Amino acid sequence: MKRAIIVHGWDGFPEECWFPWLKRELEARGFVVEVPQMPEAATPKIEAWVPKLAEVVGEPDEELVLIGHSIGVQTCLRYLASIEKKIGGLVAVAGFFTLIPGSIGTSDDETVAAPWLTTPIDTDTAKANAGKVIAIFSDNDHFVPLENVEFFKDRLGAETIVLHDRGHMGGGDGIAELPEVLNAV
Repeated sequence: MKRAIIVHGWDGFPEECWFPWLKRELEARGFVVEVPQMPEAATPKIEAWVPKLAEVVGEPDEELVLIGHSIGVQTCLRYLASIEKKIGGLVAVAGFFTLIPGSIGTSDDETVAAPWLTTPIDTDTAKANAGKVIAIFSDNDHFVPLENVEFFKDRLGAETIVLHDRGHMGGGDGIAELPEVLNAV
């Protein structure tokens, strides 16, 4: 059974931006799709988000594709580093290992972001368990610098795509459809 799980980003929710569109498109192609509400989305924590994703996944297998947006990509990578089974693939949208300095706002926001940026990810294990990795970026993302393109290539062996003028590709950017993600899946 082909499954897809879409993991929203910081302060996100299942009905945000392109998630409902992608869910409909994948379901029309025979996927079972889940878009869980991640816990305390306004203040995401690794120790809450990774177990939540593990709970939603249940038993991972090669029919599963994870699709993450922003901090949801970090969640997917950390989950993949914690398992001992290979999945079908990961589509990483606006994923990051670094952020543009000063881009995320208040000192409280910086405090929330710090563990995501400083707690190491076992990228070798994540890569081994991810199957194929496709990472999608925008050339004018106001949070994620394009240096992340090389990080995803080098650390995860990702196929990378850089879109023009799509911002962070989240709710605030008004993107209701993202065909590049559908094509990647």
